[in-house]
Amino acid sequence: MEWKYVIIGLAGLFGLYLVGTALFRPLKFLIRLTAWTVLGVALLLAINAVFGYLGFHIAINPLTILTAGILQLPGVVLLVLLNVLFIG
Repeated sequence: MEWKYVIIGLAGLFGLYLVGTALFRPLKFLIRLTAWTVLGVALLLAINAVFGYLGFHIAINPLTILTAGILQLPGVVLLVLLNVLFIG
């Protein structure tokens, strides 16, 4: 009779572990995405501040923020090159 409760308790703890893991992974991804987004905004603001005096400006919108945030420095270089090629 006592082993039955131990097995049920272990199964319950294992289920709690599975639910916690399933809920934590998306939260971890959202925290990283938020950090990348903040970094993307900082990089875009730095580029606009440095090259703003030369008339060079990159629009800050959700697409450019995510590009600069996820790809980081290569993303900013990509945005600069696209701006030079298409805007001129």
